[in-house]
Amino acid sequence: MPGDYGVMGDDGSIDYSVHEAWNEATNVYLVVILVSFGLFMYAKRNKRKIMRIFSVPPTAETLSEPNFYDTMSKIRLRQQLEMYSISRKYDHQQPQNQADSVQLSLE
Repeated sequence: MPGDYGVMGDDGSIDYSVHEAWNEATNVYLVVILVSFGLFMYAKRNKRKIMRIFSVPPTAETLSEPNFYDTMSKIRLRQQLEMYSISRKYDHQQPQNQADSVQLSLE
């Protein structure tokens, strides 16, 4: 039976090689679809990380511009130093005020 496409062998037994090949191909396609879906979900969640990989490095002109986080940390450091100096001034003035108040209360 030449038109059976390998379903029946010469001795009348059923040849399952076509079905096995179809099952293997189906399994491969299923794995490829699942992996592609997983990669799509990963890319959707981590778009910024992926875009950072493909972004062009900054040129020299943009490097001369100060970094936002550097300026923010400098501002924060300056604020902390100002608060420290104010607190030190307040600590130095505090004993004199206490002594004056004690003297005033004694009189």
